[in-house]
Amino acid sequence: MTAITTTLVVGATGATGKHVVLQLLQKKQHVTTVVRSKQRLLNSLDEIAPNASNEYASSLQIKEASLLDLSDDDLMELTSHCDATVSCLGHNISFQGIYRDPHRLVTEATKRLVNAIEANQSLEKEPKKSKFILMGTVAVPNPNGEDDTRTPGERFVQFLLRYLLPPHRDNETAAAYIHGKTDNPNLEWTVVRPTDLTDGGASKYEVFPKPIDPLLGGDRSVTRANVAQSMVDLILTQSLWDEWKFKMPTVYDD
Repeated sequence: MTAITTTLVVGATGATGKHVVLQLLQKKQHVTTVVRSKQRLLNSLDEIAPNASNEYASSLQIKEASLLDLSDDDLMELTSHCDATVSCLGHNISFQGIYRDPHRLVTEATKRLVNAIEANQSLEKEPKKSKFILMGTVAVPNPNGEDDTRTPGERFVQFLLRYLLPPHRDNETAAAYIHGKTDNPNLEWTVVRPTDLTDGGASKYEVFPKPIDPLLGGDRSVTRANVAQSMVDLILTQSLWDEWKFKMPTVYDD
């Protein structure tokens, strides 16, 4: 029997985050979210599974706010009872979302959430372990250098993404930050890097330690529901977590 966990999901109204929330609830887990619109989240859950917002209301805690507007104390309160935190934050695909503030949404949110988790742990006589899952992309290189060397053309594309698209640079910076968190044995993390995202239901998926397709022109994809499933499996299956913690796995449809 799976133990009951509580997971904080940020980016919960996004195309992947809503699947993370729903799948955790469907597995009888508790979920806490921070969203700017409670109704938008409830509607998005009902779009995937009719009446989900009512069926799982008792297990879903929603705080209406902009995450970066919350105080440090607010974030400590949000994370204080959580076993895991999942960040599916991303930038809106619009001119304003890409080129206007906050340019470092994912990085700043990751840093502040980690600080809140560690602040709570510092108050505990016997700090409990906390899982942190950050969603990235296969275009984000692993800072440990273990990804296969990209072709010159791919490296040029990464250069352009890094310096022309602030959201990509933000994803790289956030991954580099969490990858450097090696000083706290009670904070365990993984960065899940999906390949090209598509819509569709959950099915079988594959996980690899590094990208297996070219950066451009690969024939593999993964549904957002499968990315969510991979994260939920990491939270609820300890052996799987032990395999992938402190790593940056890539995810593909089987």
